[in-house]
Amino acid sequence: MTEQIDKLKKTIEPLRQEIINHKVYAAIKDIDDLKVFMQYHVYAVWDFMSLLKTLQSNLTCTTVPWFPKGSADTRHLINEIVVGEESDVDLNGTRKSHFELYLDAMQQCGAETSNIEKFIDVLKITGDFNSAFISSDTPKEAKDFVDYTFEIIASNKDYLQAAIFTFGREDLIPGMFLSIVNDIHKNFPDSISIFKYYLERHIEVDGDHHSHLALQMTSNLCGTDEQSWKEAQQATIESLQKRIDLWDGAYRRIISSKTTVK
Repeated sequence: MTEQIDKLKKTIEPLRQEIINHKVYAAIKDIDDLKVFMQYHVYAVWDFMSLLKTLQSNLTCTTVPWFPKGSADTRHLINEIVVGEESDVDLNGTRKSHFELYLDAMQQCGAETSNIEKFIDVLKITGDFNSAFISSDTPKEAKDFVDYTFEIIASNKDYLQAAIFTFGREDLIPGMFLSIVNDIHKNFPDSISIFKYYLERHIEVDGDHHSHLALQMTSNLCGTDEQSWKEAQQATIESLQKRIDLWDGAYRRIISSKTTVK
């Protein structure tokens, strides 16, 4: 399946480069700019877990009685990533999910967490995404990003879930986050220790090892079916575009805040 993977990679490379080199990174000049970025990005940090847990549910046995299900290599990949994402360690060695670690980073730099917390609280009670978005005043671009993730989750097509996970998340994260680390650390070497740690952990755990396994997972699920590869490519393109839109929204909010504050 190397040929199909290479073809898909070639098709999405312009979008991937647009994300890795997005202007939002350079626009972050001070703590206030960083706060805006994080208030958008936190939604992607949150919905990643639902995508991951969907893959775990679909590709491993999570019911009782237990039976072997699917490829052992795939089970290992998903379970390994779940452990890392759901119960990693913070700077003090305390077990936390990466989402909880991200909230800590937001609180350290003074970013507002009430919106994402309200979103989760309302969603937990009602199960209604629209009510949660409205109640929490979620930015449109963040809403659209989450909506698309859950559209793919609702498709019940594991090969699409694997594709956007691999090419829109796991395979993308090292390059994308390295850009953020390099740009932000120049400006805030001492005041964003938790955020920097969070980014470095992603670069460490989502690098070559996980990327390679995720590529293999997508390849195995699409197999030799041309239609599956075609759908996977389209889903990946849309996923990357949603990420660009999310970054565009954060960029516009950052620029707007600079022009309105005198």
